[in-house]
Amino acid sequence: MPLRAYPALSRRSLLAATGGLGAASVLAACGGAADEDPEGTGADAGPFSFLDERDQEDVELESVPTKVVAFTGLAAALYDYGVEVAAVFGPTTLSDGQPDLQAGRMPVEDLTVLGNAWGEFDVEKYAELGPELIVSHYYEGFDLWFVPEDRLEEVESLAPGVGIEVSLPTIDQIIDRHAALAEALGADLNSEENAAGVERFGAAAGAVAAVAGEKPLKAVAVGAWPDGLYIANPPTFNILAKSVELGADFVVPENPDQNGYWELLSWENVDKYTADVIFLDLRTGNISPEQLVADYPTWAALPAVAAGQVYGWNGEPVYSHVGGAVELERIAEGLGAAQPL
Repeated sequence: MPLRAYPALSRRSLLAATGGLGAASVLAACGGAADEDPEGTGADAGPFSFLDERDQEDVELESVPTKVVAFTGLAAALYDYGVEVAAVFGPTTLSDGQPDLQAGRMPVEDLTVLGNAWGEFDVEKYAELGPELIVSHYYEGFDLWFVPEDRLEEVESLAPGVGIEVSLPTIDQIIDRHAALAEALGADLNSEENAAGVERFGAAAGAVAAVAGEKPLKAVAVGAWPDGLYIANPPTFNILAKSVELGADFVVPENPDQNGYWELLSWENVDKYTADVIFLDLRTGNISPEQLVADYPTWAALPAVAAGQVYGWNGEPVYSHVGGAVELERIAEGLGAAQPL
């Protein structure tokens, strides 16, 4: 589950998936390009069909939708494959106007944003767009991620919805599903740019495997919040699980919460686990490394912190090959720079 300013249930039960290997499969299997169109979907023909993983039924339209509204993280993945959407909802910009991690490489200043935080979704503005499809991530117990539950029926009365499951499949499977949606919306998965993205993902995975095989490092992934230090459970965060499969050695907490995502340690007990390198959650809401050192002496006393071996990780990757590569590169960089203590 991610630690964000979400309701307690979602903060403690969501955004986790196990990782796997071989995330280039869908690109290898997919066919050619479609002609580009002004709406940015790259498609001008139909019909359109894509599996809604909420009910395991296909959403079928007579033509490829050109007015697609998407959760920011999903829109960022589509953008990486060459598909732009009509509007986004979800964490898009920070208070200073800079992109949230969820926005990936999208030009946030050019986006139509229907809501930037949990509980925000401008249904009236959404209706004015004339949407043809709305797409978001799907978690058990949450229908379309970041669409307020009390507005869901109204939202889906205006356009059909598609949910992509991101809590159980491997990161490779999730990336493949996002690539498949991009292709269904007109992306050319065989383009030079997309081929380069696949190569980058493979290179990043190879880099993690290489450095993990070179050094006997113990790593720990954490989230830092005022109520304590959260120790991430690698099997339930797909980017960590992927890294473990590639050979990285991450601390597995002894007493994770009932949903299996984190073990919460009080600030007095943050030295429960020993590690050569710490990966600190980069997402909005986490305490910054500078503030941790200044205000939390037990953190500053950790051997990895004293050695300057603290690096970033992101529990909510952008699920494209480029997005996955970015996160694996973070892991590889941190492991490569650290030394056994």
